[in-house]
Amino acid sequence: MVKQQHIEVDISASLSEVWRVLNDKEREVLRENSTIQQFKRNELIYCEGDEPKDMMCLLKGKVKIFKEGVGGRSQIIRMIKPVQYFGYRANFAQENYLTNASAFEASVVCLIPMAVVTELLMGNPHLAMFFIRQLSVDLGVADERTVNLTQKHIRGRLAESLLFLKDSYGLEEDGATLSIYLAREDLANLSNMTTSNAIRTLSTFVAEHIIALDGRKIKLIDEERLKKISKMG
Repeated sequence: MVKQQHIEVDISASLSEVWRVLNDKEREVLRENSTIQQFKRNELIYCEGDEPKDMMCLLKGKVKIFKEGVGGRSQIIRMIKPVQYFGYRANFAQENYLTNASAFEASVVCLIPMAVVTELLMGNPHLAMFFIRQLSVDLGVADERTVNLTQKHIRGRLAESLLFLKDSYGLEEDGATLSIYLAREDLANLSNMTTSNAIRTLSTFVAEHIIALDGRKIKLIDEERLKKISKMG
């Protein structure tokens, strides 16, 4: 991890959603107390059991929120994209982190001490409502994914994950290739299945001309059929 530095860039563009509901004094407090850290690919950002001291905003890169399960098998809970906030729920709940976070690729994260965030929240109801909405959206997404990952069959789960990645990170310039390159193990962890099942199901999708594979690159050939498979479960 690169040594923490006081932020030197204009964070107003990166944190625009929060920036808009703050007054000039609050913006200065945020600017003075914000720091940035750079994380290498696969580097841990926080660990389960750590005390949550900072709210984090991903400025660049991709981050996964995951939890170690039975037998050391990981389950990816959420995927973070720029510019999303993460790492603050545990502090609001007055508990240590229940999950882990690591960088999928080289990432830049803005950190704001939770003590500063709490002080701003107490004096700004618009900021408080912003985070209530964020937590509500995250809860809704988590509820939907819980149902999808527990009730759908393997094909439905993998199809849902590919569409989830497309919605989260978009496509490359060709309009078909996912803008994120996942190891098969990560894709399996996102889909609540074993790596071998993920590999077999991907191969089936290729044979059925639903997707094409080039190393870690996944190209969606027949997105409508992928949606039908996801919906049917």
